[in-house]
Amino acid sequence: MSAPRSDQEWREKLGEERYYICRKGGTEPPFTGALLAEKRAGKFHCAGCGAALFSSAAKYDSGSGWPSFFDRVKDAPITEIRDESLGMVRVELRCGACDSHLGHLFPDGPAPTGQRYCVNSLSLTFEPESS
Repeated sequence: MSAPRSDQEWREKLGEERYYICRKGGTEPPFTGALLAEKRAGKFHCAGCGAALFSSAAKYDSGSGWPSFFDRVKDAPITEIRDESLGMVRVELRCGACDSHLGHLFPDGPAPTGQRYCVNSLSLTFEPESS
């Protein structure tokens, strides 16, 4: 799946809410995302380009209000960027394939990685495993 190139193409592909999150670096309100409670086996993909990013096997309830994962799938195109906005230092997560904003990475996750990939539901799509 190829990613749109112009701002207008992104708006048309994503719709206004997803556009704000993915292309403008927004954050959805906690506990509102459709994928927060998703428990089926499957993969989570970038809403912008379809790249596989996370597996349901690494998803857990962090209590943060956003889908959280302790690891990414092998070869997931995720770029980590130092983020000093809002008066704090964090690590922003962006899709390395289409540059969509995903969320943030925190060093407070469970074993085995100790990482928490805190991701906006609107930055993702979910594809359940086929039975």
